[in-house]
Amino acid sequence: MATPTISIDRTDPYHPPRSHLQLQSEAPITWVQMADGRQLWVLTRHEDVRAMLGDRRFSSDRRDPRHPSHTPYVGPDHRQQLIEMDAPDHTRLRRSVVGEFTVQRLAAWRPRIQEIVDEAIDAMLAGPSEVDLVEALSLPVPSKVISELLGVPYADHDFFQENSADFSRRDSTDEEKGKAIGHLKSYLADLVQHKVTSPGNDLLSRQLASGADLAEVEALGFLLLVAGHETTANMISLSVATLLDKREHLSALRDDPQLTVGAVEELLRYFSIAEVGAARLATEDVEIGGSLIRAGEGVLGLTNTANRDPDVFPDPDALDFTRMARNHLAFGFGPHQCLGQNLARIELEIVLATLLRRIPNLRLAMPFEDIPFKEQGPNYGVFELKVAW
Repeated sequence: MATPTISIDRTDPYHPPRSHLQLQSEAPITWVQMADGRQLWVLTRHEDVRAMLGDRRFSSDRRDPRHPSHTPYVGPDHRQQLIEMDAPDHTRLRRSVVGEFTVQRLAAWRPRIQEIVDEAIDAMLAGPSEVDLVEALSLPVPSKVISELLGVPYADHDFFQENSADFSRRDSTDEEKGKAIGHLKSYLADLVQHKVTSPGNDLLSRQLASGADLAEVEALGFLLLVAGHETTANMISLSVATLLDKREHLSALRDDPQLTVGAVEELLRYFSIAEVGAARLATEDVEIGGSLIRAGEGVLGLTNTANRDPDVFPDPDALDFTRMARNHLAFGFGPHQCLGQNLARIELEIVLATLLRRIPNLRLAMPFEDIPFKEQGPNYGVFELKVAW
């Protein structure tokens, strides 16, 4: 029997690829060939993806050529990011910074995030009554938040947004990705060196003050700067586009703002934008869901599809703000569950609540079918979202 070929490209703005959903119902653990020719196991059920992500026998070390996320610019001398490490290094480094992202610690940031959101909306209302929401709100808010958290000058946001985009686009060449990574790493190295002699009240300065290794602080800054703005920006744009397209959900949220917390969780489940973060390499023979995955074989957990598992989320294709789907896998699971998930939730809650309150007549200024979606990942989102009021 021929090995099936699948792609993670999205063709429906609201749903996982049909082939993934078909696998979930017919062959939820399958040996497949990806569009780039690599062969690996694909997991599509919530239970199986969760089990894999929580099992330390599946490695995140991308330096191994057999790892599904290995690329030519991730060589054996590559300085690993936190998301690419295994225990014990991962455990040590994550423990050193996790306190910065607790619910209690981030609650103190709510007033400042509210100010940042209000400033962006003030600027929108002061200009023409039609804008690209990506440029006016979705990117500036998380970019400014993560800049202040890390102690990165926001004046440099164009630089790190452009290079982050070049690094993250799947259609960028290895040379382009390598060049973007080099620019960002050089920038972070200079910034961290400056903080050695001129520390501030920020995460990177606190890491240095605790005695953290200089290179590890640079790598942590790189990861948080890149991951801390693009994914949240994508979720803001997708969430607003959905509300403006599905007006019944917009009305429900306006009528009952207390639904906002549930709406954020449901939208995170519904889109599950970071698909490739659930790629691992088996280091031992492991049985998952009755299938034997052998040491040295790659595995990809399709979180977008797992979050549509009808055994966990009844009527999974329906958008239900009362579902309280906190057990979704949009932020991953296990040792590598997203470090900034609490920050992302706060930003999304404040943006949605404030936008609907301050611009109640917000509407799409382009047909929904003309919205340019980021169908080829690695993070789902939109390139442009024209809105008016």
